[in-house]
Amino acid sequence: MSVDRILPTDEAYELLDLVTELADRELAPRAADFEQRGVFPREVLRTLGRAGLLGLPYPEEYGGAAQPYEVYLQVLEILASRWLAVAEAVSVHTLSCYPVASYGGEQVRKLLPDMIGGELLGAYCLSEPQGGSDAAALTTRATRDGDDYLVTGTKAWITHAGSADFYNVFCRTGGPGARGISCLLADAGTAGIAPQTPERTMGLRASPIAQIAFDDARVPAGRLVGAEGEGFRIALSALDSGRLGIAACAVGLAQAALDYAVDYARQREQFGQPIIDFQGLGFLLADSATQVSAARALTLAAARLRDAGRPYSIEAAKAKLFATDAAMRVTTDAVQVLGGAGYVADHPVERYMREAKVLQIVEGTNQIQRLVIARSLAR
Repeated sequence: MSVDRILPTDEAYELLDLVTELADRELAPRAADFEQRGVFPREVLRTLGRAGLLGLPYPEEYGGAAQPYEVYLQVLEILASRWLAVAEAVSVHTLSCYPVASYGGEQVRKLLPDMIGGELLGAYCLSEPQGGSDAAALTTRATRDGDDYLVTGTKAWITHAGSADFYNVFCRTGGPGARGISCLLADAGTAGIAPQTPERTMGLRASPIAQIAFDDARVPAGRLVGAEGEGFRIALSALDSGRLGIAACAVGLAQAALDYAVDYARQREQFGQPIIDFQGLGFLLADSATQVSAARALTLAAARLRDAGRPYSIEAAKAKLFATDAAMRVTTDAVQVLGGAGYVADHPVERYMREAKVLQIVEGTNQIQRLVIARSLAR
């Protein structure tokens, strides 16, 4: 089902046409096989990088494409509709470039071009085994040792663990609480950084997720991003953008599930007519179509606030909350439309349903989004 989009420039239309062609050729034919085998498509990410898709929102002078967020998110949506793991990888990489791009000072010129140039892949190390939503309670510590920091601790649920080329590591350089947290940019090959065995996940099996152990990993002091004690503010600011990325991924996944279910319902006949003509299923699909459109509109509205330089944190939380809940509902209903066929791996909707679940958890659980929104209402 084609999506009628309104984009800000002719260049944006050309970009989305390119992305659609690339996604149809490089992503869609590989997704089911790679997901079944649990293999990370690193070469596919390199292909996207060479096409300029790993640095879309960043300045052209550093190798990016200077695209507004409303365009970048629609690129993610198209990628997710063909293969969620790849879209999530692009979103995580973009998130991983954010601290240097926004707080890096001289590091922007020295480091950002390579980070967004297409060959390198990033990861974002905030969560810990005992501190998921309570990020300010993290315990990974960085101790100053001459011209370096020695980092010790464990990070958890790290997308691209073992596959990334660089890690943003949020660690404690001071006392307890948010003010004691700093951000370090560590090369993945640093001695003392050890990715652990990948988690066995319900969905996104082609996306490597694991704990990372830091054992006196020596990171140069010049890789401190921002100032000491500024890490928590950097982390939250980055997550606002990251939540929009996940919302866009959710829209793309839901659109894929809706398209497949509609196509199946048009072709499948029972009692002498296509099942889409039965009101029970027709109304189910109508609700799904409305959910997808509403999620897309909410996500792009938040992106346009960001592009305009206006506060968008609460709108990003709303978009992440609504779009991921919608994706869970739409994918579940798509399985229902297919009936028994939806429950087997011959059709992708069972995979879509498994993948949708994680989107309600990553970049802040949807319970955290509700908390953020509720607190804004109380102020």
